[in-house]
Amino acid sequence: MIITDLIKHEWQKGLRAQGFYRNLAVNLLLGFFALYIAAVLLFLGFSLDNILESADNTRNPFQLFSGGLLYIFLGGLSFRFFMQQLNTINLPPYQVLPVKRSMLVNFLLIKPLFSPINYFQLLITVPFAVQSVSKYYNGAVAFRFVLLSVLLVWFNSLMASFLKRRFGSGFVSFILVVLVLGLIASLEYFNVLSFFDISMKLFQSLILNPLGLFIPMAAVVGAYLLNRMFFSQNYYAEKFNSKIKAQKNVNANFSFLNKFGVIGEIISLEIKLILRHKRTKSILYMSAFFLLYGLLFYTRDEYQSSGGLLFFVAMFITGLLMLMFGQWVISWDSNHFDSLMTKNIPIQTYLKANYYLLIAFNVICFVLTTPYFFFGMKIVYMHLAAFVFNSGVNVYLLLFLTTYNTKRIDLTKSSAMNYQGTTFKSFLIVFPIMFVPMILVGIISALFSLTVALWALTVLGLAGMVMHKQLIGLCVSQFNRRKYALAEGFRQSE
Repeated sequence: MIITDLIKHEWQKGLRAQGFYRNLAVNLLLGFFALYIAAVLLFLGFSLDNILESADNTRNPFQLFSGGLLYIFLGGLSFRFFMQQLNTINLPPYQVLPVKRSMLVNFLLIKPLFSPINYFQLLITVPFAVQSVSKYYNGAVAFRFVLLSVLLVWFNSLMASFLKRRFGSGFVSFILVVLVLGLIASLEYFNVLSFFDISMKLFQSLILNPLGLFIPMAAVVGAYLLNRMFFSQNYYAEKFNSKIKAQKNVNANFSFLNKFGVIGEIISLEIKLILRHKRTKSILYMSAFFLLYGLLFYTRDEYQSSGGLLFFVAMFITGLLMLMFGQWVISWDSNHFDSLMTKNIPIQTYLKANYYLLIAFNVICFVLTTPYFFFGMKIVYMHLAAFVFNSGVNVYLLLFLTTYNTKRIDLTKSSAMNYQGTTFKSFLIVFPIMFVPMILVGIISALFSLTVALWALTVLGLAGMVMHKQLIGLCVSQFNRRKYALAEGFRQSE
């Protein structure tokens, strides 16, 4: 069958790619991480009945789960819209063969539905259905409950693909999604409209009614047909290319940076690089969500005595963009690194431009996290110390250690589940930057006090700022030692 041949070709393509074997250690690490997540979800599935039983005495666990299902559905759709990778296929080799266009489109649309990650949610829904739903109702209702969860995943996958292909996942789309989700949460919080009750009634009627599943089945078919309709209008590459060119003509103007000379021009180009490509834009979107990371710790009394952990959180959220962008600060330019090395641009100027860009990221994150100051003066001191330490120590460590990251990054590829450029070196770069300061604060706090620990790291940061020229010079020397290894690594395509 043609479908099985296409699946075989995709499998062979993955195994024969050079990057598969170079990334074998990372793939194994990600595999172990997936097993860990699977074990956590399975444990949650067996514990969910007891958790929901103790949460509300007026409703049974199935009713509570149904009430939250609409939020799970909308959250999953939003996450997929921004993070799900759009599947592609190399069409030209098949277009000269007796393979129908509809067969290629069907394969392209159905392929992501067979991804194992789509069915991780069964590790929660199956144990919950067996333990709770069948106990309160019967086996048929439990089976329909599991089937509904699968249909919702299929609908989310197909609809997110259509919306992403049709409208794109740019900054405007991100703002619209955040506003819609914020509006729904606000209406629920202020008791204007209870989406929990709507969700509970809707999904209970779909599951308890033997014919109710025909509605989500029809929704899945509808999402599939929308994708088919899109491809029928945009099958040939020229259609996509014209759309891409139209989008690229709209560029931000950062001419005000030109007054800073070559450094300003490089910073302008780096900002445009970030805003034009999916992988770099996804870092901006993820950073917006991770800025809320502090709420998980600053609101809990049990974490207030752990100075090292609180400093880790403060350092993470005040230096979020610097840390996420900076570990590949040179690799982002891997596509044109050889050309960059032939230009009349001193290495010191190139590194200074990236240095000032990372410092600007620190300032932006610090300003955006100032609302955390309402949690008390302790958090104020934490954030100030973390900001100074990031700007005076970690920024130089990033510029120095990132020269060991020699993996090429293709910015034209999708952002979702894309680990290109990630090796064990990436983890080694992050480890000293993130965890060594936390350990230092913990040790100094135990020996003296948290105040002494924060002052110690602040003094280190200030010393780094004072020794700016010497530390930049050290990074320049390191870059000169590693530039040929970087160029050779960036020339390797996966």
